[in-house]
Amino acid sequence: MNWHLKENARDHHTSKFSSKELIVRRGQAFTVSFNGTEQPEQNLTFIAETGPKPSKPAKTQATFGISSTMSKESWSAVLQSTSSNSVSISISSPPNAVIGRYKLSVQSTSSGSSSSASLGTFVLLFNPWSSGDDVFMPNKAECEEYVLEEFGIIFAGNKNHINSFGWNFGQFQGDILNICLSMLDRSLNYRQDPATDVSHRNDPKYLGRVLSAMVNANDDQGVLLGNWSGNYEGGKSPGSWTGSGEILQNWKKSGFKPVRYGQCWVFAAVLTTVLRCLGIPTRTITNFSSAHDADGNLRVDEFYDASGNPLDRAADSIWNFHVWNESWFSRSDLGPSYSGWQVLDATPQEESGGIYQCGPASRNAIKEGDVDLDYDCPFVFAEVNADCMYWNYDPATRKKTLIFSQSTIIGQFISTKAVGRDDRVDVTNDYKYEEGSTKERDIFKKARKKLGLEDKFDPTAPTQQEIDQKPDISGKFKVAGPLKVGKDLNLILVLANLQSDAKTVDVNMTAWSTVYTRKPVHEIWKDSTSVTLSPREEKQFPIKIPYIEYQQKLTTDNTIQVTALCHVEGGIQVLVQRDITLDNPAIDIQVLGEAKVNKEVDVEVIFTNPIDTEVMNCVLQVEGNDLLRGILEIDIPPLKASEKSSTKLKLIPFETGPKHLLVNFSCDKFTDIKTFKMVNV
Repeated sequence: MNWHLKENARDHHTSKFSSKELIVRRGQAFTVSFNGTEQPEQNLTFIAETGPKPSKPAKTQATFGISSTMSKESWSAVLQSTSSNSVSISISSPPNAVIGRYKLSVQSTSSGSSSSASLGTFVLLFNPWSSGDDVFMPNKAECEEYVLEEFGIIFAGNKNHINSFGWNFGQFQGDILNICLSMLDRSLNYRQDPATDVSHRNDPKYLGRVLSAMVNANDDQGVLLGNWSGNYEGGKSPGSWTGSGEILQNWKKSGFKPVRYGQCWVFAAVLTTVLRCLGIPTRTITNFSSAHDADGNLRVDEFYDASGNPLDRAADSIWNFHVWNESWFSRSDLGPSYSGWQVLDATPQEESGGIYQCGPASRNAIKEGDVDLDYDCPFVFAEVNADCMYWNYDPATRKKTLIFSQSTIIGQFISTKAVGRDDRVDVTNDYKYEEGSTKERDIFKKARKKLGLEDKFDPTAPTQQEIDQKPDISGKFKVAGPLKVGKDLNLILVLANLQSDAKTVDVNMTAWSTVYTRKPVHEIWKDSTSVTLSPREEKQFPIKIPYIEYQQKLTTDNTIQVTALCHVEGGIQVLVQRDITLDNPAIDIQVLGEAKVNKEVDVEVIFTNPIDTEVMNCVLQVEGNDLLRGILEIDIPPLKASEKSSTKLKLIPFETGPKHLLVNFSCDKFTDIKTFKMVNV
């Protein structure tokens, strides 16, 4: 049997897989040849079957002879050439075939007796290059990026300060395809009814939903265990991963025990790897000021005590950022206007259908407020549209007082990587109409109505009178100096009297270290002051939080929430807050010389300790597809104050083209300093 691996892989865009097995895409012909038979068209029948109980009604088994033309609707075979001892045959599958690993066998009948032979196995994937496929993507550059590109950029930070880091999706590496297929065979659906589950594997919306559940460990012993506590003992900190390969390999090596630990971008990156591997065009999306609306009322409530401390008492929260996925496929269940990008989210936030899974939610449905459509549209709609209510809560009396409400801060700078470039593209307008426009408010009302929130009395909601009250003063925090780990944090609290009479204000200020979900972890600093503002006066109050005060308390996210709760005499309270993300020091990569296939090239990684104390436990982690195999870990000796370290390593690239080298540096004072370098091989 000759599977013509090289030619078929080239035609089917599967050359990047490093497999000895044939990997092809559905709805497109592939060629095989074998030694054999005198009159093949008269006496050969092929059988292709997949799953534990192959059957024709379930479309997991196909029997087909040799015909004169290819069929668009079913499996078919066409004779290409015969010679005295060899037959070459072109086999094609329908564009809606079940994907997965198939067994191919052949029966031959001659002079009344028949014999059958197994020809081996091949893997069938989705085909975004084929117009009949649900995942068809007409733009070839987008197919290259969203299916074949193994490097990605993920956006993080907060709405005032967007940063980004590289990620190695590595969907074509080593054993990843087999791990993705075994992920499907470990899902709850497969365990409950294997044959039915396999028969649904022709449908990208089914697979997307199943995999959104399998990437998190909740319910099904899936790939990654989430941890948002700020303490990552017993596993790897979510910020330390640089690619999906290590996570998926670890999951398999451990006998499929959940890998510790993930947070949203890790779940999203792993789901990107799995879906791109199977041929579904997929990308990561970052939403800044992302709402987690736990109770489905399109409103997020946050609580503060009288001293201005954030209280962790609501299930709702507003994350500095949240990362999910979009996958591209048609929605035959909803109609053509809901096809295109679909939101999937593997981060375990709320249950859907009794398990932690989310999507696919049509992005068009989100924009139009069609929250009654499958799947999980209300949750995704709230992530980008919820209204925010900030409350003062008194634990003694259990009384809560509305400080203020906002309808324009959720869902900002929604970001993804550009096609073919390492830039950020803003897709906010694809999720909603412009904030503040009447169309945006109309859509919000439409969504509330569809969810039955308009007619229902909500005892937890503020009164219109509370919402309409106007504050006497305004306030904001201004940054007055560098936002860098290792430097003192300098801010200015600016308070302005909006009235024509003097106001006395008691100000309670706090600073807490948080994780990126804005969950408070450690109190860093507090202060209070009393101030009188003359009519229309603006006053500035400098704030300094020294590095030594926050250094021990910072989480690996480098985030601090600063709050000033202003009690205005005779008026309503005013809450001033700012989320601050501190930047790590820079790390630099230099490629010394020209990178050529199978030739050694030196790379230098340079880091300078920016603080005036020694840093210890320094570790450098390096990975890069087609540049080195696996992940390189290098221990670096301690660095004295202001000392520079230079680490040289050798690469032997094994593929030509633009490749990305990813570096992660950690020590006792700085965690997960990331950078990447494009290397042209």
